[in-house]
Amino acid sequence: MLFIFDLDGTLLDTVDDLAAAVNHALATVGLPPRTREEVGSFLGNGIRVLVTKSLANRVDADKAEQAFAAFKSYYLNHCLDFTRPYEGIMPLLQELHRQGHQAAIVSNKLDPAVKSLNTRFFAPLITLAIGEGAPMPGRSAETVRRKPCPDALHAVMQTLHTNAEDTLYIGDTEVDILTAQAAGVSCISVSWGFRSVAELQAAGATTLIHRPAELLSFLPR
Repeated sequence: MLFIFDLDGTLLDTVDDLAAAVNHALATVGLPPRTREEVGSFLGNGIRVLVTKSLANRVDADKAEQAFAAFKSYYLNHCLDFTRPYEGIMPLLQELHRQGHQAAIVSNKLDPAVKSLNTRFFAPLITLAIGEGAPMPGRSAETVRRKPCPDALHAVMQTLHTNAEDTLYIGDTEVDILTAQAAGVSCISVSWGFRSVAELQAAGATTLIHRPAELLSFLPR
């Protein structure tokens, strides 16, 4: 069976490093900081959307680009200051690996960052990680688009030779629910990430788990 995981808010708690980068970017254009909770609520659609929502139309286009550049530069150098796997994630991945199941990551982070974080935290338990801008298998001139476009999920299934019926997608936001629907795979939503249970249910979540170990109950018997 193939388990495809979202990254931020599902496998990794990245919000403190992202919030620090956001607030560094805001300071460069003279804006006050955002709270950790605000930053968490802006996550799910990639860093461009994160910075745009954090700015909230309070600066002109030139300053918005300045803030985005400041965010990228800061985050590149500080993305591992506080980032860590959620409690229970490593035992879960180890058990999936022990039982011979495949695991992959699909994220709206830029592809190099996704691959770097996977290598840092999860290799060899997760062997395939895809982010925005990764090449499409067999179509090197094309790149995967951000979720909820299903490109990345299709790319993972194609690369790992798995069909939708044998795939589960696990994520923490409404974007992940829409992505799974677009790809035709079952979705499991997690409650420990960037959205509340109520928000996930309002977005159409049908299956929720509250601890990583609960995912093991979905293994084929």
